[in-house]
Amino acid sequence: MKIFLTGANGYIGMRLLPNLLELGHEVVCAVRDEKRLSVDAKTKAKIDIVEIDFLEDPETQALPKDIDAAYYLIHSMTSSVTDFDEKESMAARNFNTLMAQTHCKQVIYLSGIVNDKQLSKHLSSRKNVEDILYQGPFQLTVLRAGIIVGSGSSSFEIIRDLCEKLPVMITPKWVLTKTQPIAIRDVILFLTHVLCNPGTYDQSFDIGGPDVLTYKDMLHRYAKVRGFKNWIFTVPVMTPKLSSYWLYFVTSTSYKLATNLVDSMKMEVVAQDNRLQKMLDIHTHTYEEAIDMAFKKIEQNLVVSSWKDSIASGQIKDDLENYIQVPKYGVLQDKKTLAITDEAAVLENIWHIGGETGWYYGNWLWRFRGFLDKLVGGPGLRRGRTHLDKLNPGDALDFWRVLLADKKAKRLLLFAEMRTPGEAWLEFKIEDGVLHQTATFRPKGLLGRLYWYSVLPFHVFIFGGMIRNLAKT
Repeated sequence: MKIFLTGANGYIGMRLLPNLLELGHEVVCAVRDEKRLSVDAKTKAKIDIVEIDFLEDPETQALPKDIDAAYYLIHSMTSSVTDFDEKESMAARNFNTLMAQTHCKQVIYLSGIVNDKQLSKHLSSRKNVEDILYQGPFQLTVLRAGIIVGSGSSSFEIIRDLCEKLPVMITPKWVLTKTQPIAIRDVILFLTHVLCNPGTYDQSFDIGGPDVLTYKDMLHRYAKVRGFKNWIFTVPVMTPKLSSYWLYFVTSTSYKLATNLVDSMKMEVVAQDNRLQKMLDIHTHTYEEAIDMAFKKIEQNLVVSSWKDSIASGQIKDDLENYIQVPKYGVLQDKKTLAITDEAAVLENIWHIGGETGWYYGNWLWRFRGFLDKLVGGPGLRRGRTHLDKLNPGDALDFWRVLLADKKAKRLLLFAEMRTPGEAWLEFKIEDGVLHQTATFRPKGLLGRLYWYSVLPFHVFIFGGMIRNLAKT
């Protein structure tokens, strides 16, 4: 069966893709930028890839006609606070138009639980997209989920950050709101089991795990699973805006996502029926089991995808290829070279940079720079890295974005997503037994040049120490 997978490089899409291939399906992956689809060569050989932007005119884009079913996994919540609902509506309408060009019989849409009488803007948008998709020329199956718990999911990473960093929390009253978390493994089971199941056509189903918990319960149970205690005190005076800033500074989430999440956390997200679970005979995992499974993946370095790798989590708004050519004119550079004896070992050092490994020299200064970046609305060092030893184009790497990661060519190129009055690149390259490390900055006006020269004294020993430690074997 030929499956059209939208959002193929998103958190859910990356988890769903290997399952569809394992079931023997032929998969067409829809992405805005093919270079950002972080799959290995073996997987890439098994799939077809089409570059589509669902916010652009569908008449200018084409799909294979012989598509049998499709997954709709598109959302814009991390890209905007004000108009993400308009973008989501437009994308859904354009998707319907594109599907009319094909023989698609069923579309499966992963939405959010919308049982509260008063819906947040985020959940209202999900419901509106659902209504638009019901008008499409296909049978629609809607799965409505609440909090999804799994390694790399935004919900799990936020809970993890809060509990690991703050043993004592002063929290807003929305932590008393009820929700029904579900393990990512169970979400994937539901998504694959409803495929071509006539009993699910033109219906919407709530899916959730066995536990109905408050956010406060979730924080306490996380701490219990991890073997420590935490204390949580709620206050009624924390406004939504203050709550958003609180999440933004304490956790790895972006401010845009924090704002939309806080808006939704005021609403109860509890499933009202379990028809689908009975129909498909799926036994869901408890919240504690979901946490345990997530950490097993993390400990084994088997995290498949992370919400932090989304382009929307950073500052780049264009295609990555627009930044991959490092400019030569009108730039300021810090170039360093060092002879090395073991190229393979040094290359491994480069491929482990950032995240828990750090930046090989002056890590406290990198953390301080990350803190300053968060103060002005940048990502800071909150995102870390998805894999300990793998880098793919498009991956987030602390406050950098991976533009090029070519181990054969022994070259890694990063683009800065921190807030600066200009554009910055950091490149590592090994040639003929020499390690080349180049920091390039293209300033914007006088302010950009003042910024470069103000941090130049720090560059002298930070970049010098970094290349020396990278060269150690």
